[in-house]
Parts: sequence; structure tokens; C-alpha cells
Amino acid sequence: MLDSLPDQFHALVIGASGTIGAAFVALLRASPRCASVRELHRHSLPPLDFAYEDSVAEAARQCAAGPRLHLIINAAGMLHTPAFMPEKRLADLNTAQMQATFTANVFGPALLLRHFVPLLDSERAVMAMLSAKVGSIGDNRLGGWYSYRASKAALNMMVKTAAIELARNQKNCVLVALHPGTVNSHLSQPFRGDAIGRPAHDAASDMLRVLDALTPADSGSFRSYNGDQLPW
Repeated sequence: MLDSLPDQFHALVIGASGTIGAAFVALLRASPRCASVRELHRHSLPPLDFAYEDSVAEAARQCAAGPRLHLIINAAGMLHTPAFMPEKRLADLNTAQMQATFTANVFGPALLLRHFVPLLDSERAVMAMLSAKVGSIGDNRLGGWYSYRASKAALNMMVKTAAIELARNQKNCVLVALHPGTVNSHLSQPFRGDAIGRPAHDAASDMLRVLDALTPADSGSFRSYNGDQLPW
């Protein structure tokens, strides 16, 4: 697994307390080629909470004291909370829900790009932001889910724009937006995720295989868990 990375590579999983994040951590810990896996989330040490910009900067500062990172995966995201579900109609739109969704899916990941990209190894490194196919503007045929769709589309633009900058000064790094598919998780359960979703272990395995095959020429792309390139 991840043969394209150096032997005894170092990895970081953000959002590691979630279903998919935990699956990534388990797979990486089981790999004899992986020297270390660091986990960050709201209750880790140090804590990383997208609602607090300083916590992202401080987590990066502490990680910078360790080895250069060959793999960073951001598995954190928000679709719904106990307070709200995805909007079905324009009449459902409200500022509080949009702000919460964009903080989790855009602002926080953008801060990760700012503070963690400098920690990537210069020889070979991959950074993946978990996005969603429903964030594809070109593939939007059903409508609805306003905040979530818009936030993932904005995340995709952040990834694409940052990848252009990385290509200038970190030419061996790959930055991608990655669609995990429907996974049996807390995020998907209200939408029959437990019935139609794949186990998180399988989804994480698929995504690691996709990341392993990417080259710097693929940086800035939007990929599915099966390796397909998705429309913006």
C-alpha cells in the first residue's frame, strides 16, 4: 500500500475521530511501510477545531517539530448536525447553517492549506481534501443541499487554486480533492447510508489506492474513489 511514498513515510489524518478518518488511521497504522500516523481532531492533543483559526496554526506549529509529512488527509467535514439537515428548498436557507457548513467544509480546510502545506516533504508528498461529488457544478442534476453543495464546490476551487501555487515551488507535491462515495457513517445514515453505503475500511482502502497512483501532473484534480476524474 502506498508504494509510491518513501519507505517509512510519515502521515497525518485530520478529522481522525470520524468514521472515515478513523478508517484511514487504522489502515496506515497497519502498513509496515508507514513509520508514523498523527491524528488531529477537536479533542486531540493538540486540538484542531476549524472554528478557531489559532488552533489550526498551533497544531501545524507542533507538527512542524516532527518529521516532514509525505501524506496528509483531511477527512473532516459537515453535512448535517442535530440542529439542521441539508436544505431542500430556497425557503430553507439561513445564515447560521451556511456559516457552520462553510466553516467546516471551506474555511477550515483553507486554513489547513495555509498552515500544513509547508510541512510536506519536498521529494514526494500527497495532500488530499475529502470533497463530494455533489459539489460538482457540472454534475448537479437534482438540486437541493444548497450549503453543502456550494461549500464543496468552494473547497474544490481552493484545492485547484492552491495546486497551481504548489506547482511553482513544491513541484513534487500532489494536492487533490477526493470523493469517497457513499460510506456507512454518521454523516450518511439519515440518507440510507447504512443501507447503500460501503464500509469505511473499504472506502479508505479505495482512496489510498487512488492517492498512490497520482503524480504531480494530477495535482489540482477532482477524483473519485475509483480513480475517475470528476467534472467541476
